[in-house]
Amino acid sequence: MSPAQCRKNFWLCWPDMVEPTAQQQHQPVEPATPLPLSPTSAEERRKLIALLIGIAGWALPGLGHALQKMWGRALAVFLAVGALVILGAGMRGNLFTSRGEDAFATLGYFADLGAGSFYWLARAVETSGPDVSHSAGDYGTRFLATAGVLNFLAALHAYEAARGRKA
Repeated sequence: MSPAQCRKNFWLCWPDMVEPTAQQQHQPVEPATPLPLSPTSAEERRKLIALLIGIAGWALPGLGHALQKMWGRALAVFLAVGALVILGAGMRGNLFTSRGEDAFATLGYFADLGAGSFYWLARAVETSGPDVSHSAGDYGTRFLATAGVLNFLAALHAYEAARGRKA
């Protein structure tokens, strides 16, 4: 059958295409050349690097941006989160623990934990405990939570910028 007839009625040409000819049976098979880095594996690698940059940005505020040579943002995030943590701890704000007694305490823990390594630094500095009986202690609690949320947002921005998305 001609190729034009095979295109119209594929099932009629099927046996001819499956069975190799005598010439094809005796030809040696050449080894396959390795494929260059496929786009999917390059995309997977980029996603992994972006994830690591996001985690680094959470662990140390500003590090995610610094790894991408966004020096201004890195410095701004580091100083802003650091100042909020210093003010909050200085005002003897409440640092929530993982053993929260209600949903709000758990939410406060995740907000505080957002500050990354600064959370553990503030926890180590906090020796006399929180003093929320005065307004300064209450404001300090808000500053600590704000520092964590700000750092979460900055780490998310660093992740999105590393993925190549416009942020």
